Amino acid sequence: MALHSSDIAWFSWGALRGYPTRTFLMLIAMAIGVSAVVILTSLGEGARRYVTDQFASLGTNLVIVFPGRSETAGFNPSTMMGETPRDLTLDDAQALTRSHNVRRIAPINVGSADVSHLNRSRQVVVIGTNHEMLAIRHWELAQGKFLPALDLDRATPVAVIGSTIRDELFGSERALGQWVRIGDRRFRIIGIMGSEGRSIGVDVEETVMIPIASAQQIFNTSSVFRILVEVKTRDAIASVKQFIVDTLQERHQGIKDVTVITQDAVLETFDRILGALTYAVGGIAAISLAVAGILIMNVMLVAVSQRTAEIGLLKALGASPGQITALILAEALMLSMLGAIAGYLLGQLGSWSIRYAFPDLPAFAPLWAVVIALLVAVATGLLFSLMPARRAAHLDPVLALSGR
Repeated sequence: MALHSSDIAWFSWGALRGYPTRTFLMLIAMAIGVSAVVILTSLGEGARRYVTDQFASLGTNLVIVFPGRSETAGFNPSTMMGETPRDLTLDDAQALTRSHNVRRIAPINVGSADVSHLNRSRQVVVIGTNHEMLAIRHWELAQGKFLPALDLDRATPVAVIGSTIRDELFGSERALGQWVRIGDRRFRIIGIMGSEGRSIGVDVEETVMIPIASAQQIFNTSSVFRILVEVKTRDAIASVKQFIVDTLQERHQGIKDVTVITQDAVLETFDRILGALTYAVGGIAAISLAVAGILIMNVMLVAVSQRTAEIGLLKALGASPGQITALILAEALMLSMLGAIAGYLLGQLGSWSIRYAFPDLPAFAPLWAVVIALLVAVATGLLFSLMPARRAAHLDPVLALSGR
């Protein structure tokens, strides 16, 4: 008895259609497993991409200088807390421009203050910086111009405000050229930010930016919170990092009391953590594929016992054990493939729902996760069908025909 591939396919399809409830339940089990892998890995990958995009918005080839010495390599919470034996100053920031590999620098001071215009007032985050901040952070202006290119120690009464601040203080009134009071000083608005959203903790729409010398006067400090340094090329980051350490050590009486981190180092840390998270949740979801495979095995064993007479008839007509095995495995393969495809479509629908609910989260399942989920689904279906297939192949045709 010769069975062609088309015969095997039609036989398997007929077997699946003959038991629609059983087939539907097994399809659901396999589809849930595949969709779980797709959805969970899309969440992990979305979180990784979100963090990557957030750090990309910080700037390109960026080096960040923190006051205070970190005793461990890399980035840790103590550096963010600013534990400082010695403050950074504007002169320190200016000294960092002496390297030919440094494109621009932006010292930063951050604080909160009341901003008022006529009878309207609210408390906002005030950032003191210089005109290079716009280019370093890749922000955009909606109206007017950014902070002027002045000496760092020159306190000029000009301000650039976010769109939310403009709406709350001025409403439909024109904001450019108007005067506002920040703390106990008056500033003239020269620009409105066009960038939107939050970038590494800074909501551009609710921020007021003024020259850093003016911010130091408002906050009554001579120190600098952070210094952003943009390097001309990626290859020069290491040399600029060493230049910063050496320069500030020389200026601070030979004491290494600053922490210098690179954007890539911070990003690499988060990327490694979130990448491991993606693998972990993908592995956890893949367990459901094994459960689906066990279900297929149990159901196929039941199917073999239900179709004993049918298998006996095939063997009586001359079907070999190998052909019987091929028929059972083909049925499992078709079932697994249909379940995998249904799970993939369901997973993509789930990922789309996440992106729809959270537009800022790029929840796309990585290609490796989709491919592995589909392959594991098919392989699991085949693997767990070997036992039922071998059992069917070794049935005695006479006993099988009698239904035993």
